[in-house]
Amino acid sequence: MSKTRIERDSLGELEVPADALWGAQTQRAVENFPISDRRMPRLMIRSLGLIKSAAARANRALDLMDGSIAASIVTAAEQVADGKYDAEFPVDIFQTGSGTSSNMNANEVIAALAKQAGADVHPNDHVNMSQSSNDVIPTAIHVACALGIAESLVPNVKHLIDVLEARADELDDVAKTGRTHLMDAMPITFGQELRAWSSQLDAGLDRFTDVRKRLYALPQGGTAVGSGINAHQNFGSVFAGELSGLTGLPFSQALDHFAAQASLDTLLEVSSHLRSLAVTYTKIANDLRWMNSGPLAGLGEIELPTLQPGSSIMPGKVNPVIPEAVAMVAVQVIGNDAAVAAAAQSGNFQLNVMLPVVASNLVESIELLASSARVLADKAIQGFTVNHDNVDAALARNPILVTALNREIGYDLGSKIAKEAYKTGRPVLDVAMEHTDLGEERLKALLDPMALTRGGLPGEQ
Repeated sequence: MSKTRIERDSLGELEVPADALWGAQTQRAVENFPISDRRMPRLMIRSLGLIKSAAARANRALDLMDGSIAASIVTAAEQVADGKYDAEFPVDIFQTGSGTSSNMNANEVIAALAKQAGADVHPNDHVNMSQSSNDVIPTAIHVACALGIAESLVPNVKHLIDVLEARADELDDVAKTGRTHLMDAMPITFGQELRAWSSQLDAGLDRFTDVRKRLYALPQGGTAVGSGINAHQNFGSVFAGELSGLTGLPFSQALDHFAAQASLDTLLEVSSHLRSLAVTYTKIANDLRWMNSGPLAGLGEIELPTLQPGSSIMPGKVNPVIPEAVAMVAVQVIGNDAAVAAAAQSGNFQLNVMLPVVASNLVESIELLASSARVLADKAIQGFTVNHDNVDAALARNPILVTALNREIGYDLGSKIAKEAYKTGRPVLDVAMEHTDLGEERLKALLDPMALTRGGLPGEQ
């Protein structure tokens, strides 16, 4: 049995693997772009399948397509969306900038599946009816991002927020040394520190709530250049309705198809919010690393769960592996954002010609941030313990507590007391008793770390 078969396209004949569902145009792309061995992500293949199903449904609803052909396309396209034929999508990410090769890959696979079921379906005339790669691929990126954010990113970040809030409730009454410039500052509680992280994450999710309104507005219906040539005037709106029914998301037709296809402004905005979330992850990861540092020569405020040996040469060493992994995720996402920003500049006239690399980077960022949020929650935040001895000892020795005496003794005397406490390593309370006439009980009230975490005027909380 032959290992290949002959397929044809407008350029002529081409050998294609005998068992492949794709046709000549996909094969040409495979041969033309042996660059990275990075293929379209699962979310993009799923989105292409959903788009082809919605398009067939819309064409049928507008009486542009025979019912049996439409039904065969819908069945095949939804099998593609479900992930049954991911191996049939071999085209490299680094391909023609419109993503035409990936669009035709979907068209050819869906047409082949429909033919196997007995329908006479053409990849261009039927599967691609009322469409162009120039509106399909940007639409697929919108859909992939919308699905990834709704189904994965938001739930996982909310899980991280929930874990942080639970640990904050648990540690509300545990005071610690605050730090500014990495130097000792006024006390806070662990609960306040964790809630600050939670608030950052919550604000990050709010940004996605806003941008999703624009993400749901789809380029589909603009066809080649935004004019909608070869598509029914109502195709875009009917298509959006069909896609909404398939996904449960409120998709709509873009108000201006020319803008929707010529620019990537909305996708750039999505990328910037992903970058902002990555920066928040970095903040959390690095704070955990500092708090966990030691155990003898660092801060030693917390102990992260012991997950694996930390060194191939130093026995007994344990490293903060989860925060480090999350910090690397953040670096990758920030790099992806830079790539998306550079790609977004390549919108010349009626089309941006870097769509596949934008798709790859955005989907990767969404997936990395989603999965690392759960890992951070379950393998670091949930299980760390507080080293109360170290925390309490640092608080007791913290000369900055003298700040609470400013109203009573003034800045200059406070500075003198702080310097002496630093120099001698004695508690501020002891030094202050020697240099003021406030009395031990009054000083204790003024210097109480837990009281100071509540802010306001010291001694009057």
